[in-house]
Formats: sequence, C-alpha cells, structure tokens
Amino acid sequence: MFAQTGVASAAAKKPAPAPAATKKPTVTPPTKPATKPVVKPTPSKAAGPVKEAAPTLANRLAAVRTAKTINYYPSNAGWSAMWTHFDAVKIEADLTKAAALGADTVRVIVFPTAFGYPTPKADYATKLSKFVSIADGEGLSVKLTLFDWWAGYSDAAGSAAWAKAVLAPYANDPRVLSAELQNEFDPTDADAVAWVRKLIPGVRAAVPTMPLTLSVSGTTGQAGLTRIRTALAGTPLDYLDFHFYGNSERALAEIRKAQAAAAPYPIVIGETGLSTATGSEGEQAAYLARVFEAAKVAGIGSVAPWTLSDFSAGAIPANSAVSKIPAQYKFGLYRADGSAKPAAAVVKTYWTGQAITSASVLDLGFEAAAGNSPWRPYLAEDGAAVRARDTARTGTWSAKFSGTNRSDTGLPSVRTAPVTPVQPGQKWHAEAWAKGQNVTGTSEIALSWFDAGDKWLGQASSKPVPAGTSGWTRLTVDTTAPAGAASVQLHLKSGDNKGAVWFDDVTLS
Repeated sequence: MFAQTGVASAAAKKPAPAPAATKKPTVTPPTKPATKPVVKPTPSKAAGPVKEAAPTLANRLAAVRTAKTINYYPSNAGWSAMWTHFDAVKIEADLTKAAALGADTVRVIVFPTAFGYPTPKADYATKLSKFVSIADGEGLSVKLTLFDWWAGYSDAAGSAAWAKAVLAPYANDPRVLSAELQNEFDPTDADAVAWVRKLIPGVRAAVPTMPLTLSVSGTTGQAGLTRIRTALAGTPLDYLDFHFYGNSERALAEIRKAQAAAAPYPIVIGETGLSTATGSEGEQAAYLARVFEAAKVAGIGSVAPWTLSDFSAGAIPANSAVSKIPAQYKFGLYRADGSAKPAAAVVKTYWTGQAITSASVLDLGFEAAAGNSPWRPYLAEDGAAVRARDTARTGTWSAKFSGTNRSDTGLPSVRTAPVTPVQPGQKWHAEAWAKGQNVTGTSEIALSWFDAGDKWLGQASSKPVPAGTSGWTRLTVDTTAPAGAASVQLHLKSGDNKGAVWFDDVTLS
C-alpha cells in the first residue's frame, strides 16, 4: 500500500537499504566574478525584445551556478523527435508551465544526427533559434547540450566545425548560458578523450564567453569527474556537471564526494530524479526534496530535475535503447496527460524560496492518496502494513499491521527517511502514536543509521506498544547521529503480532 515492491533482502539485523534510482542509459579554477550575474528581466509575451549588455564568462558562469534549471523534451516527442517533429505551440505551453514552477533556465539536447552533420541544416538552425526565442519569452535562459548519441570521435575537425556552427550565433547572446560538449561523457574511452581535447580549443575560440562543461552519468559518478579533470588539464573546461541518481537518503555524502572529485572546479547537479515506474509518486517527491536539501547544505546552487514531463507511448524514438526501458517514460514532474505529480509541488516550493520540510513531504499522517505515499515496506513477506481507515488518531487514515511474523533479519515494518540530510553529531527526535488490539510480540518505532557505504551502524528504539488492548500511546526516540552516519531511516515495526496495531501522527526532526 505504501511503496515499491521487490525490496532487496538485508543482512542479519540490518534493515534493507533504500533502492537507488534508475536512469537513462580541466578546468581553469574559476575566480569570483567581479560583477554580479546578469539578471534577465522577464518580458511579457506582448513586449518587444529587451536589449542587454553582452555577457562575460564570469557572469555567465555565476548564472550557471545558481540556475533553476529544468531538463526538457515534449511529452509526445522525446530526444531527437523534439527536433524532427518540432511543435512550437506545444513547447511554448510546456515552458509556460516550467516558468510557473519557478524555473529560470531550460536545458535541451541538440543531436548532430537530427540537425545535419557536419553542417547543420538551415531549417534546424531556425528551429533552435525559435526555441531560444520561446524560452526567452517565458523568462528562461537556455543551456545547450551537444553530441548526444555520438561516437564519431575520429572526426574531431568535423565535430568542431559543427559545434561552432551551432553555437556561434549565441556567442554573445545572454539568452544562452552555457554549452555542454557531450551528455554523460565517458572519460574511460581514450578515443572520446582525444576527441574532446581537440574539440575544446575550437569551441572556446568561437564562443569565448560561454562556459563549457561535460557531464558524467550516475554510473560514472565521482570517479568520472576526477578522470575528466585530470585528462583535460591542458584543455580546461569551466565547471563540471554531475548527474545524480543514487540513494537520495545519502545524497549529501555523495554530493560532497563529487565536489571533492571535481575540486577546485565548481559543479552543478545537471540531472536528478526518480522514475515513478520504479517508485511511488510520493517517493519521487521525497527523493527530489532530499537532493535539494542536501545540495543546499553542500553549497550547490543549481539542481536540475529530470524531466518536466513523462513521455507518452511512442514518444521516444524507436532507434534508441532508451525507448525500450519502461522507467525512462516516468521521470516527469507532470504525467503525460499534463497533470501534476506531487514532485511538481516540491520543485516549486524549492525554486520559489519556501521551506521544504519532512512534514510537508513524507505523509506522516498517512493521508496521501493510495500510491502517493513515500513509505516503503521492509520484510513485507512477514507482515505488510496497509493504509487503514477503520481507526485513526487524527484525520481519516492510519498504518495498520495485523497477524505478523518475524525473521532472523528483524521485524516487518514500513519506513521512510527525512528530508533533512544526516550529519554525525546531530540530535534526532522521532515519535508516533500507536494503538493496539490483542497485541502480542513487539511493536515499536526505531531510527536505523547507515554510513556513506550503506553499512548499518545500529539503531535506537522506542518502548514497545503494550501487550493486549490499549488506547493511543505516544512512542518516542531521542538519539544522536553516530560517527560516520550518512543517513537514517524511521521504521514503524510490528512482529510476532497475532493482534493488530495502528500507527498515526508521526514526527521526525
């Protein structure tokens, strides 16, 4: 009732770790800008173009580091189909929606195979110009990503000519913030490294004030950032782009590793998210909330959700392996029909400067609609919690266990994790109200600690629910995050219980 199925089994006495998200398959140290970043006015659609001073590398880079970026393809035309089936009306409607969330930048990917190579086709250059104008009309700058679906590393000269042709019209155009030379670059590929070393100087000469970057996939991760920084020391980039699809409960630890790997160069989180094909919509919202809050603690100002909308059937070109992966269709903040998922509200809250709290995201009163709760089961085969309306302390719903067993690895439970990132030495408080009927065995709440490698560090438990039948009882845990702690899970447990127990009105702070 509360979450994903198929949770991995755990080692003895160790609750199972939260599943990681799935996702589609150097640098000259920056100096502080002497001037403030360019702040683009948001023109009305009826207004004429606004004249702006030519951008500098410093103010473009400063804007990149704070950009509220949304990754974008239309819901009915993903990847290269966005350009081969270009629909200006659909794009404008979508970018209006993105701007309403608080976005100020949109990232799009340009494909040589669609645009024409090595010379871009005139009509596709016009489509890109139209896209930039539509985005500007919604108050959005554009981040351009080049050379996705690309393995033509033997033709560095042609690649440089193509990139310069695409980017040169925007060399001094403040509507375009930056250029990513390749999406999810593989720094272990010697041919790719040799290619990009030749590509960077040519592009740099054509667009000297446009920040250049490469991104790494969630799989390549921190090691990839180190490899890029080392391999491109002689042909530096301006910043590095980290795509995070790991365990959101340990996001702070993972982001800090990425920062260390990229240092002294700044990073942005250019993609992050959770597919609702593999997690509930509530868990997607909690996932993004955790990543946003971890990035804030780490001092990273730009976190870009992947992606604005789910994709409808047939929207991803069939020649891509991505089209055959169900999870790829469900990363959106909006469903393919245009309706908002809970994650959209989280993104808007963050981008408009409001506080994201565990109470607002984690369904601590169990009132979320079925399938929207971030609570996930543990050892459900020994007794699964259900969302019940036969008894509630407040509201309409509660979490109910009945007729449970137990295993050598612990008690069946439902679990969630806070939005606030965990750091050693923090004091933590958890509580829940519980009511029992003919209770046997053990029913309690517990905080379980994990390190950055997902090793279980121990737990702190409340007193148990009284045996027999009892009214609503407050269960509490007050404890301190141990040395090495990188994440914590709150478990509501009930094992060896021949009766029934209800949990409601949880607090986690």
